[in-house]
Amino acid sequence: MQNFDIFIFAAEKSADIHGANLIKEILKINPNLKIAAVAGPKMRELKIYPIMRMEDFLTMGFIDILFALIKLIKNFFYLRKTLLKINPKACIFIDYPDFNLRLEKSLRRKGYQNKLIHYISPSVWAWRHKRSNFMAKYLDLLITIFPFEKPFFSHTTLDVRYIGHPLAYEIQNFKNQDLKKELIGIFPGSRKTEIERNFPLQLKAAKKLLKNNRNLKFAISISDKSLIDKIFKLENLDPSKFIFFSPDQNYLFMQKLKGAMATSGTINLELALNKVPTVVNFAIKALDLFIARKILKINLRFYCIVNIILQEETFSELYGPNLNVDSLFESCQKLFFDEKNQIKCKKNCSKLKDILVSKNANKNAAKIILSFI
Repeated sequence: MQNFDIFIFAAEKSADIHGANLIKEILKINPNLKIAAVAGPKMRELKIYPIMRMEDFLTMGFIDILFALIKLIKNFFYLRKTLLKINPKACIFIDYPDFNLRLEKSLRRKGYQNKLIHYISPSVWAWRHKRSNFMAKYLDLLITIFPFEKPFFSHTTLDVRYIGHPLAYEIQNFKNQDLKKELIGIFPGSRKTEIERNFPLQLKAAKKLLKNNRNLKFAISISDKSLIDKIFKLENLDPSKFIFFSPDQNYLFMQKLKGAMATSGTINLELALNKVPTVVNFAIKALDLFIARKILKINLRFYCIVNIILQEETFSELYGPNLNVDSLFESCQKLFFDEKNQIKCKKNCSKLKDILVSKNANKNAAKIILSFI
């Protein structure tokens, strides 16, 4: 196998987007660099050598991870062996901390002496605070995308750089069109289990909203067409009231939205940066909820990243036992059709934009990384 300058690991769809944008900026600066990767579809379109596919690593929730454990262990050892063999000048691991932090530690202990870089910090501000010390021991650099994260590492010697949020820059530069905001968006998630747990609730809430106002129309982002179609047919809804669009059109459709229901994730931040009032939902298995609260002691004031950054409830949050069809419907009614709530929400979204926008976060990251190799 040939030698590589950089290895980049992306195991989730959001990481694939971050990875692709980072690669573009790196290659603008130095087009001769050789990059190997665990890559999703967007990264695979670029000038890289894919060692493995992102799809081999997709899991969700504590229980789902247990079922995927054998596959993940096999992938872990194969990847470690490969990286030690090709010995890139820098390994960049995007998010996915439960896997990546272990791999970073294992690589270092097995004799890897080049640069280990973690891109997007684990949520040490929410739980498992001691990870900050662990990361300082094994990493050369941590790149963060939220301004409040760096102080959580101030007691360590780890080099932590805040670059701004890549999505904020991307959305800021997206061509804004003056479109009528008449649609209600539905964003069920990108993973199979997310869609199965959340989309039926979103559709049932949409059905209740339509009973109150037959003139409403909904737009659904479809990351898994066959699964979305299957669940939609089961709800016996009027197809004329629904538009379906691909995630590649998310930003265009966000300009047409009066409000949205969205499964918790990166999409919440994108909706906020597009000033779309949103009700955030996340259906959690009872056992996952028990593990999170009782064993891992995750008890936060807010769980949606938009509210965490602003330290104020800007988007309505419905998680676990607080999420049902009625609560989702009522939250939508309050946020979408109350003018005062709409104005307050959009005002806070503007504040968020001011906090996160940088000149070019991806370019900042590329320059920092290349200065390390």
